[in-house]
Amino acid sequence: MSEANQEKLDAFLGKMVGDLGAIATGAGVLLGDRLGLFKALREGGKMTAAELSTRTGTQERLVREWLSGQAAAGYVDYDEASDKFYLNAEQELVFADEDSPAFMAGAFEFLSALWLDEEKVRQAFQSGKGVGWHDHSACLFRGTERFFRPGYNANLIDSWLPALEGVVEKLERGVDVADVGCGHGASTVLMAQAFPNSRFVGFDYHAPSIERARKAAEVAGVGVNTRFDVAAAKSYPGTYDLVTFFDCLHDMG
Repeated sequence: MSEANQEKLDAFLGKMVGDLGAIATGAGVLLGDRLGLFKALREGGKMTAAELSTRTGTQERLVREWLSGQAAAGYVDYDEASDKFYLNAEQELVFADEDSPAFMAGAFEFLSALWLDEEKVRQAFQSGKGVGWHDHSACLFRGTERFFRPGYNANLIDSWLPALEGVVEKLERGVDVADVGCGHGASTVLMAQAFPNSRFVGFDYHAPSIERARKAAEVAGVGVNTRFDVAAAKSYPGTYDLVTFFDCLHDMG
């Protein structure tokens, strides 16, 4: 083994310490998201740890530790004079506003599947059989929808579809659309709301995601022109005027 260069080793260890800090901070973001701490800070404004714990039904000591860690990472702001924590405008958009195109908390949820599914991936390395999308933990499906939906809200109707020549006009008149690999149906529902004269079918081979999509369509009031069926991307039935791929593009591209 060659002799290590101490300067390079120190720099490499420094990088590793930074990476470990990012992992720990990410776990804190996931906790804050699931416990509603970020949203409570957005709604309540500046709060002490005691006030935030009361508002969220959590334990003050642990909330203070969480707040201190998030403040050290720059994810929460701290007012020393009042001993209160708060979210600035940018932090609100990233951690607490699920309609913001900058919302990122969903990414921490789906990335947690990397740790939860480590055993399955390890076995795949040994067997060569791979890990199916359906084999992952539920946080992957929830997090994917929460991560991508803000981008769809901001761009799908106003930018992406208009970039296709003549497509919006056809959708307004009424055509048949297949949204393949639709996941929880965020993109399908958005299009159905914007173009009530068209007919939309969302396909995904993951049955639990299709169930969630059906509920989303019901809540959005687009059941008349929308349906969701379990089908694989290579074998979905019917013929369509427009076929879209959104959630699944990265996985199948």
